Amino acid sequence: MSSSKFNFKITNSKTTTHDVQVINAQIEIDGGYEGNNSLVLIEAKNYISNDFLIRQLYYPYQLWANKINKKVRPVFLTYSNGEFHLREYAFDSLDNYNSIRLLKHTKYIIQKESFNFETLQQILDDIKILPEPHNAPFPQADEFKRVINLCELLLEKDFLSKEEITENYDFVSRQTDYYSNAGKYLGLIDTGRDPATNQIGCYLTDIGKKILTTNLADRQVLYIRQILSYQVFNKTLKLYFEKTSPPSKEEIVKIMKESRIPNMNSEKTFKRRATTVLSWINWILEQVDE
Repeated sequence: MSSSKFNFKITNSKTTTHDVQVINAQIEIDGGYEGNNSLVLIEAKNYISNDFLIRQLYYPYQLWANKINKKVRPVFLTYSNGEFHLREYAFDSLDNYNSIRLLKHTKYIIQKESFNFETLQQILDDIKILPEPHNAPFPQADEFKRVINLCELLLEKDFLSKEEITENYDFVSRQTDYYSNAGKYLGLIDTGRDPATNQIGCYLTDIGKKILTTNLADRQVLYIRQILSYQVFNKTLKLYFEKTSPPSKEEIVKIMKESRIPNMNSEKTFKRRATTVLSWINWILEQVDE
């Protein structure tokens, strides 16, 4: 789809305004839905992202706002692990690129099977504790949902180089290492070289493929079992239940030291990793029905 011709103003970080003319630029949208009173334009991503290129919404908005009399509603949609996030935006001025404003953010969740505290307690009691892996560092990746999303992308692509993950999926280079290593720690991801390009990258292990191809409801339980099969997470959740409140960072560090985590000696490192432990425990508890 071609943009035809239009003009707009854009302000840079130094608050200098520039005039821009667009002539027959390529425009792509993932979905357009026309109702009685409005046209919804959707830009969709199958990975977690809190950011996007405004152009992806603004150019289609400009094109259709000049074609029809109905209200044009730009929407940015992201999907991961059964959750749809829809963010509707508005441009307060048609010819001002910087006038974008978030109107509303709505989350829709595909119904998951009931998962209660009794089930979680049973997992805690029955799970076999695995030894600490020696091929991956202890996780420093606070958002477990991003570990899941990376696994989803690898299921779709089979292999992703670290450069591809960084450039295309809203990770900075450091995060790519953190989150791929977190997946490796859990036995979901492994790393290696692509025979075709010789690039270092990631792929799903057999365990990862098995979990990712399980139905959505059972998948959450399998993620939880995988996390709780490691002593630090298991003991931290048990302490959470005993206290009926979140363990302190100092208490988690104590558990980590008692668990003899390989290659971890600095107090600062222990405390950073303790933040990840509590974040993952909170993710587990978010999956439980009240």
